[in-house]
Amino acid sequence: MDKTTPEHRYRFIELIAWWEGQINTPRLQQQFGLSRQQSSADINAYNDATAGNLCYDSSRKAWQPKVDFSRHYISDDVVEYLNWLQTGYCIPAPPVLPHASLSLPTRQVEPDVMRGLISAIRQQQRIEVDYVSLSNPNREGRVIAPHTFVNTGLRWHLRAWCEKSAEYRDFVLSRFRGRPELLGKSANTAEQDTAWNTQVTLLFEPDHRLPQAKREVLEHDYQMVAGQLAITTRACLTQYLIQEMQVNTKILDGIPEAQQLVLVNRDDVKRWLFEG
Repeated sequence: MDKTTPEHRYRFIELIAWWEGQINTPRLQQQFGLSRQQSSADINAYNDATAGNLCYDSSRKAWQPKVDFSRHYISDDVVEYLNWLQTGYCIPAPPVLPHASLSLPTRQVEPDVMRGLISAIRQQQRIEVDYVSLSNPNREGRVIAPHTFVNTGLRWHLRAWCEKSAEYRDFVLSRFRGRPELLGKSANTAEQDTAWNTQVTLLFEPDHRLPQAKREVLEHDYQMVAGQLAITTRACLTQYLIQEMQVNTKILDGIPEAQQLVLVNRDDVKRWLFEG
């Protein structure tokens, strides 16, 4: 039985409509276990509460944001939507005990960009979109075939086949620009992405320069087995995982308490590291 308030459901309606470009009753039925009648009533009630934010498209049998759509229940931070993709549940539980979390900087992504990328992933299509990078800050048209949004810790990436480089690459989500254009089906899907489908195990140990008592603290922190922490990840995410663990694979920090952990099987995974 659904125990959410109408405001919770309005937030979901707005979240999906804004970032995906449309919302229909099956989405609410699936998310909250509602009847079709209740889902339809919620969408109409949301529209009344927001002075007509949505308009109905009979050809798509879905409600779409109007040109003058204004947000009432969500922010302009795409991480709200991406967190829903990751967890499947966009409504935070009420706090049981006092707690806090870091406020990370917002990564700006335009809704038109997200809607195009979402459509391309769902339909397995190629898409043309502008992209900027630190090596090339000027807009550059790219034709890509995206297959997965990836949370690398501090920011979100898009994993996609890039026709320019003729390989699968990671694209920083906030660096896309312009209005994407779908170009038709792509043969380059997640199934052909070797680095995505290859599993790699990283082995971490406490820095050997630490005294035994401090090594034991770290072993307990990370629930190590026989003094080692083994983490398995997709090969293309190896570097991101090492960065999140704050491990330098090139040199040891001069202070072992700062280094804390070391990667002991670097030779086994070096082909997947950005620096090689």
